[in-house]
Amino acid sequence: MRRGRGVELNLSTIKQNWFSNIRGDILAGAVVALALIPEAIAFSIIAGVDPMVGLYASFCIAVVIAFTGGRPGMISAATGAMALVMGSLVADHGLEYLLAATILTGVIQIIMGIFKLAKYMKFVPRSVMIGFVNALAILIFTSQLEHFVGESWQMYAMVAGALAIIYIFPLFTKAVPSPLIAIIAITAVAVFTSSGVRTVGDMGELTQALPVFLLPDIPLNFETLSIIFPYAIALSVVGLLESFLTAQIVDDMTDTESNKNREAKGQGIANIVAGFFGGMAGCAMIGQSVINVKSGGRTRLSTLVAGVFLMLLILVFNDILIQIPMAALVGVMIMVSIGTFDWSSLRSLHLMPRTDALVMIVTVGTVVYTHNLSIGVLTGVLLSAIFFAAKISKVYVKAITVEGSAKKVYKITGQLFFASVTELVEQFDFKEKLEQVELDFTNAHIWDDSAVGAIDKIVLKYQENGTKVTVYGLNKESSLLVEKRAVYNKADAKIANH
Repeated sequence: MRRGRGVELNLSTIKQNWFSNIRGDILAGAVVALALIPEAIAFSIIAGVDPMVGLYASFCIAVVIAFTGGRPGMISAATGAMALVMGSLVADHGLEYLLAATILTGVIQIIMGIFKLAKYMKFVPRSVMIGFVNALAILIFTSQLEHFVGESWQMYAMVAGALAIIYIFPLFTKAVPSPLIAIIAITAVAVFTSSGVRTVGDMGELTQALPVFLLPDIPLNFETLSIIFPYAIALSVVGLLESFLTAQIVDDMTDTESNKNREAKGQGIANIVAGFFGGMAGCAMIGQSVINVKSGGRTRLSTLVAGVFLMLLILVFNDILIQIPMAALVGVMIMVSIGTFDWSSLRSLHLMPRTDALVMIVTVGTVVYTHNLSIGVLTGVLLSAIFFAAKISKVYVKAITVEGSAKKVYKITGQLFFASVTELVEQFDFKEKLEQVELDFTNAHIWDDSAVGAIDKIVLKYQENGTKVTVYGLNKESSLLVEKRAVYNKADAKIANH
């Protein structure tokens, strides 16, 4: 009975994850595939690689993540965030090193998933997340500017036309993605007017062939590892940050939950496959995932259809793809950057706490300056931690003099740790002539060795002047730490807990 029930549950789970929304998933997957093509090509160009590298990556990652991911209905493929990180690696060392870095990225992400590092996402503040998204949007936009260098007025006119179609067409119908309509229309204009603007075919050859399994042609030594490891770490962190952020967005849109640790391992497996089949590293896509959900996609089938249909388009419509003008792709990428930027964060900037606003601005500035999203996020998290430590390091000491005696009671309130101990010690006058001092820690908590050291200093200073000191009010955790690490209580003074 148990075995039969287990099989029944497995079949039920498979149906729920794959076949509970067949029509909606197939249509949504087809729409996503159409919208994926221009972005995959554009992201390849940002990374400085052949367009097929991005297209192969999008195909491999979408198909694999459909089976291994932790968030049904989420779309993963080549992304701008990852492309920006890998650009300098390609420029300095070439495509083969990028493929090796992609495989290593997958291995690192699997390890992160095994050790359940997704739980540490809770330490990334919302201000850092907003800064991350805004910086990504800015970098995508600025990376398009180089395509205008040396171009004629036709380039500017076509980009403007593409943007007009992208934003006006949805006012009439949303049945077909407006970026796809823009690409078709601008391509038709470029072909029939013989404008001479650069096309996708000028950027690299698009081959009508399925990806082939190949090992990266690089020396397997420590020097190679030293080159690709920093990029792999950056790609791993950036990829999982964007994937977890996207998963949370899809969770909220569908009112369901996702398995972030499974998603980390799934992203790793997908990137390993992509690297061995000639694709660059990728991750979840915020824009495409939202398109999928809004188009009716809900299960893993929609992600699988997106990947398979993408490759069918490449194999069947290759001759058309190479005629797409760069102006159309630049228009699409400008739209992506505008849509990615969190404009509400600017409108509400004056309403945010100053520290949060500063964290967001520093995160954006760091990413734009370094062109490294992981460095920006790390900087933002560290700055947030510093601000948080400063906020909770306020310690209050109330001194009560007992009438008719040379005795004082100090009531200490606050969190005692490395950032607050200096302020604590400064509030005691050790030269004051007292016979007895009581330190009341009822409203305080001892967090670390620095706090224990501060208590030692206070007690021993008073004892040097012949003052008797009593410490009380320590909670259980604080008392255990003091008993283990304090010096004063191993001499004449005793802790009285009451």
